[in-house]
Amino acid sequence: MTRVLVVDDDFMVAKLHGRYVSAMTGFTVVGVAHSGAEALRAAERLRPDLVLLDVYLPDMDGLGVLRELRAAEQCDTDRQPADVLFITAARDAGTIRSALRAGALHYLIKPFSQAALQEQLRHVASMRARLDGLDEARQEDVDQLFGARPPGSRELPKGLAAHTAELVDRILGAHPEGLSATECAEAGSLSRVSARRYLEYFAETGRAEVTLRYGGTGRPERRYRRIG
Repeated sequence: MTRVLVVDDDFMVAKLHGRYVSAMTGFTVVGVAHSGAEALRAAERLRPDLVLLDVYLPDMDGLGVLRELRAAEQCDTDRQPADVLFITAARDAGTIRSALRAGALHYLIKPFSQAALQEQLRHVASMRARLDGLDEARQEDVDQLFGARPPGSRELPKGLAAHTAELVDRILGAHPEGLSATECAEAGSLSRVSARRYLEYFAETGRAEVTLRYGGTGRPERRYRRIG
């Protein structure tokens, strides 16, 4: 179980992110903080495995929180360092560069979908599992760890809505064997045309794969299966 600390100055946003985390198998929210000082106290007390950290906090920025967190971890040899994923509206390149140099795993720009955050959580779980299973890494192991980072928040094309994309993503997740656009439409109370648009978008962006099922006459049926 990956233990997560959610840090955001907005109470409702923190609650929403916590709900996204709790919906993931293998993850649990152990605490929520709304300021930098509160985040550091919570990290000291709760010892989370992963911190979802905002940049904009009322008393100090998230970069300062990450630096103080790393300093505290270095002073306590019995303390397991926490992984940090930034979730923030800060878009300037300097902040992003500083976050990466400070050791952040990744950087999600708000607003992002539930699917985008959960994709990052799946990556964290996969990375932790790979590292836990290694005593000594080969170069190919390292290449997989550093090369397997998923893309961050994707801005949807015009005409596609985030809440519908999340619905279709949940439907795909509930059908690991794959399904057709018609079956997706029925499961989500969508039109077949709408379901097909979202499924094709997922296929184009690498979040789903398409296979063809041949029947009797006519065109083969396109079936979609979520990747990851």
